[in-house]
Amino acid sequence: MRPEILNPLFAETLVLKGVGPAIAKPLDRLGLARVIDVAFHLPTGYVDRLPRTELMSSDVGRIITITLTARDYRTSAGRGPTRVQATDMHGNYVSLVFFGGSSGWAKKLLPIGEAKRISGRLDEYGQELQIVHPDIVEPDEELREREPIYPLSEGLTSRRLAALTAQAVARAPDLPEWIEPGLKAKREWPGWHESLERIHADPSDAKARERLAYDEVFANQLAMTLVRADTRKRRGRALHGDGRLRDLLKLPYTLTGAQSRTVGEIEGDLAQTAPMLRLLQGDVGSGKTLVAAMAMLIAVEAGAQAAMLAPTEILARQHYETLRKTLAGLPIEIGVLTGRDKGRVREAILMALASGEIDILIGTHAIFQDAVGYKDLALVVVDEQHRFGVAQRMTLQAKGVAPPHLLAMTATPIPRTLTLAQYGEMDVSRLDEMPPGRQPIETRVISEDRLDDVVNALGRHLADGGQAYWVCPLVEESEKSDLAAAEMRAETLRARFGDKVALVHGRMKPAEKDAVMAEFSAARTSVLVATTVIEVGVDVPNATLIVIEHADRFGLAQLHQLRGRVGRGTGRSICLLMRGSSLSETSRARLALMRETNDGFRIAEEDLRLRGAGELLGTKQSGEMAFRLATPDMMADLLQCAHDDARLLIDRDGGLEGPRGQAARTALYLFDRDAGVALLRSG
Repeated sequence: MRPEILNPLFAETLVLKGVGPAIAKPLDRLGLARVIDVAFHLPTGYVDRLPRTELMSSDVGRIITITLTARDYRTSAGRGPTRVQATDMHGNYVSLVFFGGSSGWAKKLLPIGEAKRISGRLDEYGQELQIVHPDIVEPDEELREREPIYPLSEGLTSRRLAALTAQAVARAPDLPEWIEPGLKAKREWPGWHESLERIHADPSDAKARERLAYDEVFANQLAMTLVRADTRKRRGRALHGDGRLRDLLKLPYTLTGAQSRTVGEIEGDLAQTAPMLRLLQGDVGSGKTLVAAMAMLIAVEAGAQAAMLAPTEILARQHYETLRKTLAGLPIEIGVLTGRDKGRVREAILMALASGEIDILIGTHAIFQDAVGYKDLALVVVDEQHRFGVAQRMTLQAKGVAPPHLLAMTATPIPRTLTLAQYGEMDVSRLDEMPPGRQPIETRVISEDRLDDVVNALGRHLADGGQAYWVCPLVEESEKSDLAAAEMRAETLRARFGDKVALVHGRMKPAEKDAVMAEFSAARTSVLVATTVIEVGVDVPNATLIVIEHADRFGLAQLHQLRGRVGRGTGRSICLLMRGSSLSETSRARLALMRETNDGFRIAEEDLRLRGAGELLGTKQSGEMAFRLATPDMMADLLQCAHDDARLLIDRDGGLEGPRGQAARTALYLFDRDAGVALLRSG
């Protein structure tokens, strides 16, 4: 249960004065549904409003607040600007300019001869001082000299949000301290409530901002530490493989050093009664699937079942086919279950699974539905880990007789700092070697003005028997965007290459997508025009060319994933990045790095530096809680510190039961990190 002391903060925003249905809508658009959301909606900058009694040319370019008296109106014909001639108390003139045919409104606000407090940016127009669209300050309105600037939605102003955040902060109680006293003193951080007050009063207050960011990172690290500790306490099932199935494998290659090392780490984990909780990071084509196959064979050798969860039907069925080929000749049964399996087919799979006839099940989220039962599930492999939330993983793990071991995999390289933020409860293995025979992909950047040259090069590639991907960012043209659309590109390429061109995109039904992919995999089509639906999991070794239109509009991580669709075989592969005519500095740096390296881990670090943590953390896809207060730069500085502090709380300070632990329990609820923490629920 949430501590009662936090209830005022978890009330809906309608309890705040001035929030009715009209204001609640823009607040909702900003994700501000509760009082705590408003309190944590921190300003991104500030405006200094300088109090002045006299107009001075030295203040040009600054925002000033000054008392002025209207002397005359000058209106232009039509919808031209209205100029209110006004003077300060010393008789100095300034023009107050209102655009948009607002002469009546300006005259009402500024009656002739009446002094008014005005605030706005003082500019110079010719020889005349002017303020365009000034704020008229009511006599009883308190105007801060340093005014915070907030992220806004239509229908809200920074000043209105500042008033709401002041109410939200006033409702915030004083909370017991959860930071280790020595750390708090060393960092010179104020208390939690004081930090909230200070940051809304002065957005440049670095210590207050850092303290709040730390609190959020600490709550996140503590939640992960509790999950990890709880997992380690649970008694699972030790899996001792005898090697009989792995010895029967006839692989045409030897494992890389990284693969061998990782299989050894997994085998050691599986031999423990504490359930394995391991993340396997591997660049595109580094051999994660083979490592997962080895892990699942260990489970089967030990007399248990294994399940592999994939985010899409295409990827699930591809894994199924890959494992069938890799494990061909072994005395095991592999099944596949996705949402499209209905009726008798589905019933037969469920019966075989419940009886233990199926040793390894591959599938989408369908494999952890209530109706799906296992005889003895002991290992769960989750592919493309960032697509699934903690709750989904726990649902699948609950299918075991005892808590099963978990191996999570991701082909999206994650910077080391963010690995701790997102997967701090897991042990981490990295496949940092590529299997022999994998050729580096040659990457070229080419202007969209040379589209005809690219199409001609594609023609030569197809004439030599090759296949190619052509990636477009949108499905259809939009009035708001000039990006090339997949449907239109497919039409233009069909005019040149006929039925060799196929199209796949996210709006197609799963069966339709599968059919198109099957045709391409079988080389019955030669060009696959696609949206980013092909980003993950498509494996066609004969496709050695990929063209990515408007590559400057993609993030580095996504470009790297798309590029990984080629280079799957031993032949030379090329990635053509088509860029727009005008590039930002960030886009230029991004494309230069893609041309320079195929190293996904280096690309991930640069992506964090250039773009921030958002997409890398996968919060939108997974439903995991985003970081609201901690920026990527702050996280890099605070993560290890927060991780160590959380461990100190558990190992030295009595966990959640001691005085600091009770305060930390409050922090978990405050930052929405309580869900899924078993110790918190039972404590």
